[in-house]
Amino acid sequence: MKHDLSRSIEILSRTPATLRALLGGVSESWTMANYGPETFSPYDVVGHLIHGERADWITRAHWIEEKGVREPFPPFDRFAQQRESVGKDMATLLGEFEALRAKSLVELAALRIDEGTLGLVGRHPTLGTVTMRELLATWVVHDLDHTAQIARSLAYQYKDEVGPWRAYLPILPKA
Repeated sequence: MKHDLSRSIEILSRTPATLRALLGGVSESWTMANYGPETFSPYDVVGHLIHGERADWITRAHWIEEKGVREPFPPFDRFAQQRESVGKDMATLLGEFEALRAKSLVELAALRIDEGTLGLVGRHPTLGTVTMRELLATWVVHDLDHTAQIARSLAYQYKDEVGPWRAYLPILPKA
């Protein structure tokens, strides 16, 4: 499927409600657990998504419009949530994410993206040249990737409890 802004917005606008439905009101034994060393818990993922709303997607879209390839995007701190989420509970994080995503979607609409805008080029600090189209498509896939990561983390908590059905559950490691 080729990138289509209206289809992208269909997913981007649903992510906060999806995460609230999955994580809102569940115990910390679910939200703080991960699926192995150096993996994110659902709590970490929501914090990471919040940081992305502040420092990544719309910020980089504006950067592409204003600076093009003259200057690379500022680096993105993929672990900023480790300090920014301290002392907050999941309900607070979900509320922050919902508000920031709503704001991002208003800003996205204000960009008045068209085919010409989608072809604008920016420079990622490690990936090199990227287009606005690629940035916006990546935003959607990033949401879906982290939604899957949350599901994997939740499923992992019962990896030893599912018995022989583990063979039929590709979300779980086979060993």
